[in-house]
Amino acid sequence: MLNILDLNLFELKLWMKENGESAFRGKQIFDWIYKGIYNFNDMKNIPKNTTDKLNKNFYFSIPQVLRKLKSQKDDTYKFLFKYKDGNIIESVVMKYKHGNSICVSTQIGCKMGCKFCASTLDGIVRNLTCGEILGQILKAQDEIGEKISNVVLMGSGEPLDNFYNVVKFIKLINAKEGLNIGQRHITLSTCGIVPKIVELADKGLQITLAISLHASNDVMRKEIMPVAHKYNINELIDGCKYYINNTNRRITFEYALVKGVNDSDKNAEELSSMLKGILCHVNLIPVNEIKENNFKKSSLESIKKFSNILIKNGIETTIRREMGADINAACGQLRRSYIEGKNNIKEV
Repeated sequence: MLNILDLNLFELKLWMKENGESAFRGKQIFDWIYKGIYNFNDMKNIPKNTTDKLNKNFYFSIPQVLRKLKSQKDDTYKFLFKYKDGNIIESVVMKYKHGNSICVSTQIGCKMGCKFCASTLDGIVRNLTCGEILGQILKAQDEIGEKISNVVLMGSGEPLDNFYNVVKFIKLINAKEGLNIGQRHITLSTCGIVPKIVELADKGLQITLAISLHASNDVMRKEIMPVAHKYNINELIDGCKYYINNTNRRITFEYALVKGVNDSDKNAEELSSMLKGILCHVNLIPVNEIKENNFKKSSLESIKKFSNILIKNGIETTIRREMGADINAACGQLRRSYIEGKNNIKEV
């Protein structure tokens, strides 16, 4: 059986025609799905002989909610989702005045090995299909009773390591017949797989690309991000410039500040020099502390000083506001603690 959420409108119409139905039936079914109907028998204008075919050939990969947590500090929800095969992922919804943002996972686990990230500790299980990624949004919308307007591919997994499914997912949620989420409201975060950055640039999408940089030189980056052994910073920056030239889109560089590791004045000056003249923005992030490493957050004073050096050197910089810290909102933390059976956070 096929996950019907993996199909775009063209593919669904084509399937209907190839199976003795009119293409128009495909449009009707597509409309029902994006109205929140995930049972073919509840699609009231679809004949029984058609729903019989659909039930025989398709299923809906809408994940089951294992845990739903709400922060006591802000409007952040964390969901622990379970798929049909028993695998577990996380999604986070952040409610802002300008709309609701969701951070989705693109893989079950991750193989990139970044030392500050909990989602990579047990390696990768498998890729998520485009429909499984989409299912996170559909289920989250049902749970909060509101539409999602912004999507961030920054949960568990490396999006560019699941390139085909991720690009199809972006086009699916952008489709006007579906969720109709504008591409400029979609952010994709990568640790820096340079050939895939170039390939993504050639797709001509108008999404925001975010680069997990987290170091101001190659020596430091190799210590905390294994991908740096394959693609050095110069190669990464060249790939980013190619992306900017092809899309005319500003890139965000994410920089998680770790006390005594990458937060010195020298690091700030090196970073400023590296990014000088590039259409970019730096997002400084207090590192998420996990028990599997000794990384500690930089002090607020150090973070502000680091930010001021970048701004003084002409680099547009913001400090990310921490959200959902009381519900393990950083990617991978809740899944790992749930699997270990050690999580006792109160559910909503």
